[in-house]
Amino acid sequence: MPSFQSLFLAALILAFGLKLWLLLRQMRHVWQHREYPPARFAESVPLQAHYKAADYTLAKARLSMLHLVLEAGLLLAFTLGGGLRSLDHLLTPGLPPLFAGTLLLLSVFLIGALLELPLGLYQQFGIESRFGFNRQTLGGYFADLAKQALLALVIGGPLLLLVLWLMGIMGTTWWIWVWSVWMGFNLLVLTLYPTVIAPLFNKFTPLADTTLKARIEALLQRAGFTASGVFVMDGSRRSSHGNAYFTGLGRNKRIVFYDTLLTQLSPEQIEAVLAHELGHFKHHHIVKRIVLMSALSLSLLALLAWLKQAPWFYAGLGVSAPSDATALALFFLVLPVFLFPLTPLMSLHSRRHEFEADTFAAHHSKPSHLISALVRLYQDNAATLTPDPIYSLFYDSHPKAVERIAKLEVHAQALSRMP
Repeated sequence: MPSFQSLFLAALILAFGLKLWLLLRQMRHVWQHREYPPARFAESVPLQAHYKAADYTLAKARLSMLHLVLEAGLLLAFTLGGGLRSLDHLLTPGLPPLFAGTLLLLSVFLIGALLELPLGLYQQFGIESRFGFNRQTLGGYFADLAKQALLALVIGGPLLLLVLWLMGIMGTTWWIWVWSVWMGFNLLVLTLYPTVIAPLFNKFTPLADTTLKARIEALLQRAGFTASGVFVMDGSRRSSHGNAYFTGLGRNKRIVFYDTLLTQLSPEQIEAVLAHELGHFKHHHIVKRIVLMSALSLSLLALLAWLKQAPWFYAGLGVSAPSDATALALFFLVLPVFLFPLTPLMSLHSRRHEFEADTFAAHHSKPSHLISALVRLYQDNAATLTPDPIYSLFYDSHPKAVERIAKLEVHAQALSRMP
């Protein structure tokens, strides 16, 4: 029987090779279709916009290659390279086990974030600036990082401390208790995010356009949706990309528009985009995702409870002193490698939700308005109209533009025949 170390290396090589192959496919396919957009978009998307989308996609794909190499190298350094073992020996002497374990986990996250920092800077001030999307200043970028780090420390530190404490005192059922805490934490964050966390990074103001607000309120009434308000977010401080989303749970539900989106789309198009977002709510997609996350996290914690007791798990990943903290660190480090084959299933699940939301939007606004809004957003955000089919199958949470618009046109034809 092969050792766990051999299985881990085989899984890592397979995942790395598959990700690299998918990136190369994406780059080749986008380059081969750079000269002409799909026939459906030939009249609506200028060639220069199509060139820009292709070049932007290729630039991001090349950066993803560097991310891929860094990710694999860091994983090997922490595990078989002995990095986690050395970090554990460096940090734990003289500290109570709970605090030593929490410090170890926070250090692993910090090291990963610091090594990713140069690539993040290049993404923001290299690629995003070159293609005209970046509006962030260097000072603002580091201010955001400081806020994120402080938030992670204030929230993540006590959470990790609580998890390690439960692992230590709850015996063989610790994973059920940790799961309960984890789910409670996620629900709390979803509830507080709109009013407590998001305002730390952006300014949210009530929608001032009375005509657009009246149109939106009429749509909300038709769809039977209630929200605590419609807000505009100053997304233009950082980027010219446009977006809209729902956030929060219960009475804290908010509708948020990027200020950039309001300048990109007409009122009819904004209404159609909002109808799509309402479709996610009416089809209970958020609740379904929470249920799926709940079941998956429970299963994974049960798996961790089993692995935590297995000496071969630690030995196979370069750790000589097993502990609750090293078990957690190793598990979170290697888990993405073994879960990568499930990526297409998760993407397929998400694309189905997007089609359902589009269908809802088609019945509560005009499909033609959503089509024109999507075309404009694809163009303004430089989203490629020609992704590689297999790459898209693995990674894309949204359907390909051609497929999505074709379905909306079918809805439009069906609705036009209705009395």
